[in-house]
Amino acid sequence: MRRVRPPEPRPPCGGAAGSVYEQVRRFVEISGGNTARLSREQKGRFVAICWTAQMFRHFEDPKPGYVADWQDLPVWQQETDADVFEAIEKALD
Repeated sequence: MRRVRPPEPRPPCGGAAGSVYEQVRRFVEISGGNTARLSREQKGRFVAICWTAQMFRHFEDPKPGYVADWQDLPVWQQETDADVFEAIEKALD
């Protein structure tokens, strides 16, 4: 007989990704699709700012790396943030 365990509690930042998705989705929608005209860097910066706000929401004293300014993020993180925006944007087409 299999035992079903209740799901593990999500870490506080687990909902942050969903919140960032919603922020980007709404931004794309209220912009009437004109986010396609933003540069890749602008898209990445938007995701980074949304993420930072969520970290401050979920943590009293977040790790500095979680709330670093754009210019202080490693290039791979900047690229990932831009990829996130573009993936959401594409899914809404």
